[in-house]
Amino acid sequence: MTFPARAVKGKVVLVTGAGRGIGRSIAMMMATQGASVVVNDLGAELGGDGVDVSLAAQTARDIQAAGGNAVANSDSVSDWDGAHRMVEAALDTFGRIDCVVNNAAILRDAIFHKMTKDDWDLSLGVILTGAFYVSRAAAPHFRKQESGSYVHIASTSGLIGGMGQANYGAGKLGLHGLSKAIAIDMHRFNVRSNVVAPTAFTRMTESIPTETEEQRRRAANRKTIGPEKNAPMVVYLASDHASKVTGQIFYSRDNELFLFSQPRPIRSAHTAEGWTPQMIGEHVMPAFEQSFVPLDRTRDVFRSYLP
Repeated sequence: MTFPARAVKGKVVLVTGAGRGIGRSIAMMMATQGASVVVNDLGAELGGDGVDVSLAAQTARDIQAAGGNAVANSDSVSDWDGAHRMVEAALDTFGRIDCVVNNAAILRDAIFHKMTKDDWDLSLGVILTGAFYVSRAAAPHFRKQESGSYVHIASTSGLIGGMGQANYGAGKLGLHGLSKAIAIDMHRFNVRSNVVAPTAFTRMTESIPTETEEQRRRAANRKTIGPEKNAPMVVYLASDHASKVTGQIFYSRDNELFLFSQPRPIRSAHTAEGWTPQMIGEHVMPAFEQSFVPLDRTRDVFRSYLP
């Protein structure tokens, strides 16, 4: 199969959190690959405070300066009406919408027993609720045109595990559940939904806490991976050549691409009489233990480049 020189030529793509880092790289590559881009970014700081509308505007100007088409939007993904305005910006400016990239996120890291209600509510409000709002706003248009693609930017902090990130990890893992539900519900309308977990050393990932001074020293000497390394997979998933790819989880790390497994039963136990707690402890757990998933974190699974 011959792949076109510009993978998403003629597409209209909304990228949230596109003012900096991974989101900006995705927006820029979407444009160079032929898409018109709605660049959304509220311009908040890592923890969600503040507003800087210049960030979305700058990415849009950079796309335009390179010969592409873009419009800036600074609404918050965590606002239902704001999410609809982002989609309307695509329709008003470019006449349609073909792909939503849910990239917006904030970090409010804290060890679990110190995490506050605001840490939880604000993080989930942007990462998971925001992804639902924006996806839902685009859904009627995707359904009407019987085409469309969602790409949700997740994290191995949720897919595998991370320290001090109960809120961030829960939100990012929740994107898998959201994506799978969208893929199932919207399949009959030729709408796809996938997850991409990226690797990059940006202002967000650099703020993630490490446990020891040794880990901090190793982090200072690690290989740097730029955010642009994650854009190709996202652009591909927005293209027509990904028409049969839906409900999947991908991971990108430098020049490597991974397909993730998804939860499925791996062991079973049965008794005709039913179970008691004692019987479970005596018979089931000893059999199941050899198949337990270890209490590992991202750096245990992907050792290269990570602290």
